Amino acid sequence: VLGLGNVGPLAGKPVMEGKALLFKRFADIDAFDIEVQARDAGHLIDVVAAIAPGFGGINLEDIAAPVCFEVEETLQAMLDIPVFHDDQHGTAVIVAAALQNALELQGKELGRIKVAIVGAGAAGIAIARMLRALGVADIFLSDLHGVLHSGRRDLTQWHKPFAVAPQDWDLAAMLRGADVVIGVSVRGAIPEAALPMLAPKPVIFALANPDPEIDPAVARRLRPDAIIATGRSDMPNQVNNVLGFPFLFRGALDCRARQINQPMLLAAVDMLARLAREPVPDAVQAAYGLTATQGLAFGPEYIIPKPLDPRLRQRVSGAVTVAARESGVARR
Repeated sequence: VLGLGNVGPLAGKPVMEGKALLFKRFADIDAFDIEVQARDAGHLIDVVAAIAPGFGGINLEDIAAPVCFEVEETLQAMLDIPVFHDDQHGTAVIVAAALQNALELQGKELGRIKVAIVGAGAAGIAIARMLRALGVADIFLSDLHGVLHSGRRDLTQWHKPFAVAPQDWDLAAMLRGADVVIGVSVRGAIPEAALPMLAPKPVIFALANPDPEIDPAVARRLRPDAIIATGRSDMPNQVNNVLGFPFLFRGALDCRARQINQPMLLAAVDMLARLAREPVPDAVQAAYGLTATQGLAFGPEYIIPKPLDPRLRQRVSGAVTVAARESGVARR
């Protein structure tokens, strides 16, 4: 469980209940939280497969890497309904949308940047996959044992596609010259000393909750030319999965999609990025106690829509449904 660790299914139940509430509140989806005391990946797969006929889709939550990859991929191959691990793909969708807008503001292009991802678990791997699909070639990841490189013998099959050539890599070398730093790790994982090494006009996403990988105030002081996002609601540019998972499932359920595939994820990325560049409705400004003249507008402190934006349901879900039909996974 984010910020708490492996607390078990009973202690994690309130988190799952909250997730079900968000499905209903934002996308009018009736969701049921089911906590499983699983012995291993195979046991969890068997449980989910057994109950799947009663549901239109399965949202996997708080399953640690690398088990989460095996569970999701196996269930996707077995079932004819969407199976979606939000910690992976929901995070990747929101990060990718926010990053596209941040790069536009910084005058940079996806195909010509260096990206350093601090954290190589479920979210880190999914973000790397998404960015590669969008055309980013220069991607580096690190975990507790250092940078992922082909000389390491502890890499899983999901890590290996992102292993760089074996060199004397450390975190400082990975961050040096990076245009984008994405933290999906723990507090303090991005050292202050590394910030001056970043490329000019960097993008820094410090997404650990409740405490980011680096204090945003410190990052702004050391790099006033940076665009910064966090996972916190009390700071600008909150990267929040609630911008994604309700509308991905709404779009999938509306057309009875067999799965949530890459074209559907990319459609959500594109629509989220586009919405942030459009004028913000007065109702959204008012919901956050702001006005049109002093409130939200596309810029360094507004690169991704706010969760209470009513346009999200129609626009993002609609784009996902269109992508499902065009990619051949919709049944109506």
